[in-house]
Amino acid sequence: MAKKSVATLQTGSKRLTKVIKMVKKNDSKSYSFIESIISPDDVNDWLNKQ
Repeated sequence: MAKKSVATLQTGSKRLTKVIKMVKKNDSKSYSFIESIISPDDVNDWLNKQ
């Protein structure tokens, strides 16, 4: 499983990070991507949960 934090976005006074996680599907050899925009403090928690 690959993990990567892609970009840091700023909207007004809030700082946000776009994260993308690549997850292997159980029934095949393919992968799916999960994207989210969250605060930089929550990135490690978001990447570690499954």
